[in-house]
Amino acid sequence: MADLATDDGASRAPVADAPEPPPLGDLLTRVARAIHFQSRALMAPLGLTPASARALRTLAHPDRPVRMSDLAERMHVVPRTVTTLVDTLEEAGLAERRPDPDDRRSTLVALTGEGRERLAQIHEARQTAAGQLLSALDDDEQLQMRRLLAKLDLDGARPRC
Repeated sequence: MADLATDDGASRAPVADAPEPPPLGDLLTRVARAIHFQSRALMAPLGLTPASARALRTLAHPDRPVRMSDLAERMHVVPRTVTTLVDTLEEAGLAERRPDPDDRRSTLVALTGEGRERLAQIHEARQTAAGQLLSALDDDEQLQMRRLLAKLDLDGARPRC
């Protein structure tokens, strides 16, 4: 093994028995999964599944009613799936269907006031889940991670789902 250079140009011996960390893609997947499961546990008392929470978040961007077909497209699911999700959200009083004034064949979906409140609770649960996981990093490390992930954020221009 070759010596490793330090920031000041000096060399130091490599750590002989340090295990090779898992591939970066695997680590990112594990972290995302950990946040997902923690979020799911924190959202359960809100009576939401990850799919219904995602639908609420998608309906909130943009802040106007959305055609059901557009909701399906934005969520990357088939329209039948959106129908079931909207049924569930409507039964819970979190969303409502409205006729589309520009197209009689289309139906719009909008968040209700209660839906917006629940969305705020979802946001808080997700922040709590991420915060618990990321508490292992100091403030500088968290900032560095945020900057690096922002570079990789291919969905930054699209609505958050």
